[in-house]
Amino acid sequence: MESSPPTITVQVKFAGRTIPVEVPAAATTAELKRLLQPLTNVLPRGQKLVCKGTDPQTPTTYRERRFSPVVTSPHSLVLAGKVLQDAATLSSMQVVDGSKVMLIASQGLHQGDGPLTKHSSSSATSVTKTSNIKEYQTQKPETIAGKIHAARWKVTGVAALHDYDLKELPEEVWYCGPSIRILDASNNCIKEIPHKISALKSLNKLLLTANDIDDENISWEGLSCLQKLLNLSLSQNRLVSLPSTLGSLASLRELRIANNRLDNLPIEIGSLKHLQILIANNNRITTLPSSIGDCESLTEVDLSSNLLTELPEAFGKLYNLKVLHLRNNGLTSLPSTLFKKCMQLITLDLHGTEITNDILRQVEGWEEFNERRRQKHQKQLDFRVGSSGVFDEGADDDNRRR
Repeated sequence: MESSPPTITVQVKFAGRTIPVEVPAAATTAELKRLLQPLTNVLPRGQKLVCKGTDPQTPTTYRERRFSPVVTSPHSLVLAGKVLQDAATLSSMQVVDGSKVMLIASQGLHQGDGPLTKHSSSSATSVTKTSNIKEYQTQKPETIAGKIHAARWKVTGVAALHDYDLKELPEEVWYCGPSIRILDASNNCIKEIPHKISALKSLNKLLLTANDIDDENISWEGLSCLQKLLNLSLSQNRLVSLPSTLGSLASLRELRIANNRLDNLPIEIGSLKHLQILIANNNRITTLPSSIGDCESLTEVDLSSNLLTELPEAFGKLYNLKVLHLRNNGLTSLPSTLFKKCMQLITLDLHGTEITNDILRQVEGWEEFNERRRQKHQKQLDFRVGSSGVFDEGADDDNRRR
């Protein structure tokens, strides 16, 4: 029986904490960086590893250094040492079992909301929201009840409740029932979406952006009764997962779930045959189900700032896809049929990934995609849209990599 290769444990200092990482003794710095990616949300190319060092030929001194926002204070004392080169083995850089390594993250080359800032995006939203509420209460002392016009809602079909500092949806909403076509309750402090939401049988658009909704307090059973729903926005809440019942919203055209803490999408998303726009950036999504290829009507997909390392080959089935945003993910390749079969694709954002322009040019169908992009860019120039005439192919150049 073959024995397992020897391993060492490296103590990586990052964002005020120490992360023990077990790696093969013969591993390279690049391999260590890949292991650190899911632990820190920092892309390998955005990582700079500095060994505090056991090399006797490298004197170590303390120096004061301004740091990127990965630390809790603007000034930190950093132990100067040896910068670990990607191709070098850890042993050749005197990194041994128990060695201490400092991780310095380049600003912008990270994924999700991760531990890269002192306050998460949700906290920042909460602070802003609280400030806005105080200002609103100072300027508009009228009670919320005096602002609610149920009779008007029944006539217009539009219930506009955004920015009212609501803790819950008012009873008048349920009173209007099937009369409401649009319910906008964005930018409030709503914590619960009860089963009574099912009473809004005619609802086409439900906007719940920037509230305080979590998995346990949203009735997906109630939402699944809204068979006329075309637009659902749950961005900037506290959702960790989406249930299988999402697939029952058969009429859905637009789904916005950005800035939550989602780690995946349910397989049943493939049942959304009419879905045209999927906005799911700034989550913690690590994998996508192959069933996403069944969302045949998709024209725009935004998966920026997640934890994706690959896309399913089924993406090649999205024949109507025009816009694909993948910025700030750990992607190293694209589905082999993406350019060849997605003949309407004209916008592809790969900045902050491991995919460079040189890699793109080797994918089958690149030339046709490139021509579509150039034609789009030329039209923008013709109409004087855009700030420069430099064509941006959507990925970083090799010479910009670390």
